[in-house]
Amino acid sequence: MKSYLERLSNSEVLSLSKFVVEENFNHHLGNIEKKKLEKDILSVYQEEIKYIGNSKIFVCKDDYKGITGAIRVLKWNYIDKLPIESIFGIDPLMVVEDRDLHEIWHIGRFAIKKGVNDPNLFKKLMVCAISPICKHKGNIAFAECDSKLLRILMLLGIKPNIVGESINYLGSETIPISLPYEGLIEFYERNKDLILNNKLL
Repeated sequence: MKSYLERLSNSEVLSLSKFVVEENFNHHLGNIEKKKLEKDILSVYQEEIKYIGNSKIFVCKDDYKGITGAIRVLKWNYIDKLPIESIFGIDPLMVVEDRDLHEIWHIGRFAIKKGVNDPNLFKKLMVCAISPICKHKGNIAFAECDSKLLRILMLLGIKPNIVGESINYLGSETIPISLPYEGLIEFYERNKDLILNNKLL
C-alpha cells in the first residue's frame, strides 16, 4: 500500500488529535477508558487550534485517506506557552540563554500507526518537521519525546539534548529535549531527498 505525504488542512485538526491520542495509547497502554480518551483528544485539539496560525502539520495517508503518520512543527511567538513549559515547567529562554538565537520552534504530535512498517515514513516526517529549523544556524527546537523515540532519534544520527527530568504523559515516559540546528543538520542533509515535493516544506 502506498503512502502519501501532505500538509494537513486546518479543518482536519480534530482527526489529527484523534489519531495522535489513539496511537499513543495503542503503542503504550492498549485499552483505555472512553472518557479518558475523549478528554485527551479534546485537550490536544484545543492546544493545536491555539497554535494553528504558526504551525505546519504533516501527515502520511494511505489509499483510503486514513492517517498513518503525523508530526507538527510550530514557530514560537514568545507569547503562547509551549508544551515544554506547561507540561514540564521549563522556560525555553532559560535553556537557550547562551546561544546566538534566531528562532525557537516546537516539534510535537509525532505518531505512527501501530503496525505500519515503513522505515522511511519516520524519516520523511522528521525531515518535514526540521526543515524550517535547518534554515538558520541560530535556530533551535524543543520537543517532548517518548523514551523509545529518543533512542530512535539517536540511532538515526539526530543529536538531542535532554533538558529536564522525564514524566509520564499520554501513556508513556516522556523526556523534554532541545534540538539545536547543529544536532539536526547532518540528518537533514542526508535525508532531505526523501521529500520529492519541496512545496510541502
